[in-house]
Amino acid sequence: MASAEVGDDVYGEDPTVNSLEERVAKMFGKEAGLFTPTGSMANQLGIRLLVKPGEELLCEEDAHVVRAELGAGAAQGGITTRTWHAERGLLNAAEAIRLARPDAGAYLVSTTAIAIENTHNFGGGTVQPISEIAKLYSQSKEVGISLHLDGARIWNAHIATGTPLLEYGKYFETISVCLSKGLGAPIGSVLLSSKEKITTARVLRKRLGAGMRQVGILAAAAHYALDKNISRLAEDHLHAQILAKAIHSVAPDVVDPKHVDSNIVGLNLKSHRLNASQASVALREEGVFASALGPKYLRLVTHMDVSSEQIEMAATKLVKILS
Repeated sequence: MASAEVGDDVYGEDPTVNSLEERVAKMFGKEAGLFTPTGSMANQLGIRLLVKPGEELLCEEDAHVVRAELGAGAAQGGITTRTWHAERGLLNAAEAIRLARPDAGAYLVSTTAIAIENTHNFGGGTVQPISEIAKLYSQSKEVGISLHLDGARIWNAHIATGTPLLEYGKYFETISVCLSKGLGAPIGSVLLSSKEKITTARVLRKRLGAGMRQVGILAAAAHYALDKNISRLAEDHLHAQILAKAIHSVAPDVVDPKHVDSNIVGLNLKSHRLNASQASVALREEGVFASALGPKYLRLVTHMDVSSEQIEMAATKLVKILS
């Protein structure tokens, strides 16, 4: 990062960020990319390219774009949303298409895009089946609906299934990918699409205050993450299984290891004596940090900063508290 070649990215003159955008776009078979400081911004820019004010975006009810981005689609883009329910966020193409109302006329809201999250954060790291994605693409294309991929953890889906990134890329008109989280870069996501759409997104990004200057220092870290840290995600997945199996051994209703697809272990505490906040406090006292994301939902996320030894320690503490 300290030795990165930099320039002014507002003028398109930072060679390191330019090369990063080109690199990630090529990985997914897209024409162009745009570096953003956060995944939420990449998502919001992506859906605004597909959905005009007053039009409708569909997504699963616990999708990040509607649950964790503070209503940005409505507040900043005038976008309305409707949602469907899916257990663990698992995509069922037929359900998404059933909800869609394309070209609804002058008196009803028209659906113009569907957002898919892969892996699904609040679903517990669920990997979306490529067969369902392909089915949704085929059916949505027939009725003129575009697809956006919230691919914050698409790298995890790629490693978990072996599905090529190019295969994911061909089904979506806009894609956001995160370079922090599992890959470990300090900051940054990239929005991918056609050259024309990315040119529009660059204007929208500047309007939101994210026109950056010597951002190549961050792009250099992202390049390093892409070089070194994609394949190692398999270790995080293994660690998640260790945690899930340990918890299942003493509290089988709390988590099913068969439903832990990647690096997120979601604990359902509905039938447990502890709620999520109590469990989080008890774990913190033992040196294990976990997120209470609802009254009865506790989330554990494995990542590159947690060693195998620390995972074993965490598993021991979880067993102690949940048994």
